[in-house]
This record gives sequence, structure tokens and C-alpha cells, in this order.
Amino acid sequence: MDPQLSPAVADALRTALAKASYSTDGVRALLGGSAHAALGRGEVEPAHRATRDAGELGVLVRMLLLGSVEPDAAVRAALAPLDPADAAAAGLLRPADRGDGDGWEAVLDLRPYGDEDGDWWVLSDLDRRRQERDHVTGVGAASLTLAAATARRPAGTLLDLGTGCGVQALHATRHAAAVTATDVAPRALAMARATFALNELDVELLGGPWLEPVAGRRFDRIVSNPPFVPGPPRVDFVYRDSGMGGDDALAMLVRTLPDHLAPGGVAQLLGSWLHVRGEDWPDRLRSWLPDGVDAWVVQREVADPALHVGTWQRDGGLDTASPLAREQAGVWLDWMAEERVEAVGFGHLVLRRTDGPPTVVFEDLHGEFEDPLGPEVDGWLDRVDWLRAHATDDALLGARLVLAPSVVLERYAESGTDGWNEVGAAVVRMDGPRWRHEVDEPAAALLAGCQGALALDELVELLSFAHDRPADELVAATLPAVREFVRHGLLRPAGP
Repeated sequence: MDPQLSPAVADALRTALAKASYSTDGVRALLGGSAHAALGRGEVEPAHRATRDAGELGVLVRMLLLGSVEPDAAVRAALAPLDPADAAAAGLLRPADRGDGDGWEAVLDLRPYGDEDGDWWVLSDLDRRRQERDHVTGVGAASLTLAAATARRPAGTLLDLGTGCGVQALHATRHAAAVTATDVAPRALAMARATFALNELDVELLGGPWLEPVAGRRFDRIVSNPPFVPGPPRVDFVYRDSGMGGDDALAMLVRTLPDHLAPGGVAQLLGSWLHVRGEDWPDRLRSWLPDGVDAWVVQREVADPALHVGTWQRDGGLDTASPLAREQAGVWLDWMAEERVEAVGFGHLVLRRTDGPPTVVFEDLHGEFEDPLGPEVDGWLDRVDWLRAHATDDALLGARLVLAPSVVLERYAESGTDGWNEVGAAVVRMDGPRWRHEVDEPAAALLAGCQGALALDELVELLSFAHDRPADELVAATLPAVREFVRHGLLRPAGP
């Protein structure tokens, strides 16, 4: 049964959850750091122990998060003013025989989720339903990854393409005046509708495949966590399989999303692409881009075919040693071999409609970093605009630049017969994605001199004198690096 929350049920449930402090802070405080971390790993016993004698909040945590059957009287008290029978009629609970009396258990996963501005409650399918074709995932790793990478500047209209349970749309309501969410799966739409109703949010929900529900419309922003798992052209799970072979679905989105962007509009999505023998992966993705689009593609992971298949089989709840999983893996790996697939990349794609000469950048970013990528996306778009306005050498040389305060210079040496011999240096931005660039002595000196007082051409003249090198030679050597330093935020335009 799909959830159907009437206004009365949504109001009563909202009141009950708030009354019990069923929030991210409330649950975390109840469980404590150790049990909360264990629950994140799928280990539930510490959480069960932490919720003993925890009153109404303990009942809700055990029933809604841990899958326990709770006694009728305790559930009635925890859910008041919502009657458990009304919650069952709405598709949230079902009666369960505890053996020593009547009780209730959750039919759906209902959990608090929030950001720095507050909490929501999110409805999704329980893990025990994971092998169902129309399983609706909750707040998982992919959802969190996209949410952290999304730029949050105010927007008039925003489209969440393939909304699932509605996580990206929830975030979008913080910074977009009007939010539209689409999905091809009726169960996902029902789950998202219930989530939005519970949180009193006005989101336009449309059903249909891909961009058909918004044909002819344009948006200021588009976010999408699409079914991006490359494999044979079939659909085992709607949330991950597109029904199109390989990375054809991603190619289709890259080609068509810009048609649904307003001028200057930005689309952000997660995706996986194939590394095909004899092809360069950036060239493969570049061939998908239409004209008039800035593109920033950041590859975060690369998996060999066996790792790729095993990861997604485990994600689907399969025992990889079972006969069914082995048969499926064999078909998948045979398909990859026939398609000459050597690896599968995963990462972020940022697309922007532009009237100027497009900037298209592909790069790898495999290291771990804690800062969210969203502010970096905003900064990258601004820096690309600035570089486009300073595209000529003369314009760049006339600019005054400032070294970002988070940038440090690292020098490294190797041991020799006379002690340590310096062999290189690098500048590193210690915030954001921790961008790192190897530099020689003139480049290091140039960066140190970027304090906003002198224009770049004046600094080059000083370097020319100090290092006894022709100025035009330094210009040719340093300007490409300066553009990269600006694009990665190590150098920033000085104020007026």
C-alpha cells in the first residue's frame, strides 16, 4: 500500500513527532555518540539498549527506526493525538501480534533528517522491502552526496528530476521560490507527496519518464539523482536502473537538460560513465555536450567491473555468493566485456547555459575532504565568469589578485650525501576540495606577491628583474598557471 496522508493525519502525526522530540538532535541525544554511530553501520543492538526506559521518544525510535513491534498502549501514547488505526489506514503502520498482546509495527521508514536550518521528516521504504522492483530508498549516500554538492543560491524555479522520496526537493525549498519534482515511479511520487504533506511544503509533483512531465518548461536550477548505474539495458530496481544500456541515460540527460534551463540556469546531477578501452573518458563525455554550455565534471571514484557489479548487488540486498547473484553478475560482467568496459567512473556534473564561449573542464578529485562541495560549485561558476571577462592576456595582466588566506606552500626534499635536498614545492588550498598545484620558484614568488596592491603585469616585471628572466618568457610560463590558480580559488580578484 502506498502512503496516503490526509491533512488531518499529517497534522496529528506532525504534532506527535514534535511532542516526542523525534528530531535529529533528539534522536542523537537519546542514543549518544556510540549507539548513533553503530546505527549508521546497521548495528541496532546498542540503539535498542539506549532507548530502554526512554518514554515516548524511545517507543518511536524503536518502532520507526529499529523495526521493533511496540505494545498498543505505548504506541497510542507516543502517537497521540494520532490514533494508530488511522496511521495504519494511511499506510504507516500495521497491527502485529507480539505473542503477549496486540502491538504495532512500522510499514515505512519514517526518520528525522535536517540541515543547518532545521529538520524535516522523510518517508521511504524499509530495508526489508529492498529487493522489490519499485523500492523507494531513503536518505542514502547518493542523496547526501548530491545535497552536499548542490549550490544553494536563491532561485526562482527549481526542478528535482527523479525525486524519489523527495530529499533534494526538501533542500530546494530553502532557496527556491517554486519547486517542481518528478518521478516515473508511482510509489516514489506517493512517498514524496506524503513527505511534503508531513512537512507542510508546497511542491509541484508530476509523474512520467525523464523530462516528459516538464516538456516545454525551463528552470533556473535543476538537480537530479537519476538512475545512473551502468549495466545491461534492463530494470531490476527503478531507483537505480534506467532501462538503457551502459551510460546512455546519462548521455541523454547531458544532451537534453540544457534545453530545460533558463539563460544562466544551472543543472547539477550525479552520474556514472564508462571507461571504454581505446577511448579517453573526458572525450567520451565531451561528445555529449550541446553548444552553449559550461560544464564542470568531477570524477570522484573509479571502480573496476567486478567491484562495480558487486557493490550494486550488495546495495540491492543480494547475497553475492547465492546462485541468483552469481548468474546476474555473470550476465553483467559478460555485457561489460562485450562493450570493452575497463572501469566505471562516478562523480558530479555541473552544467550551465551560457551565451559566452563555453568553459568545459574535466578533473579527478579522489581524495577525501570534509567541506561540502556546494560552495565550491558557486565559486567555480563565479570564477569561470571572471576568467571569461579576462580572457585576453592584457586583461588578465591588468588585474589585481589576492592569494586566498587558506593557501599554504609545501616544500619537499629527499635525503642526499649532504643532507636534505629540496626537490619541489606545491601550493595547497586547505579548504574546500584541497586543490593542489606543483610550483617552481618564480610561480611561488608570484603567488606570494599577489596581495592586491599591484597588477599582475607589475608583479611579472619585478619577477623578471629578480630572476633575471625576460618578462615575455615569464608571461608565457605563468599566465596558464594563473588561470588555473583562479579557477581553483587559490587566487581571487582583489576588491575595488
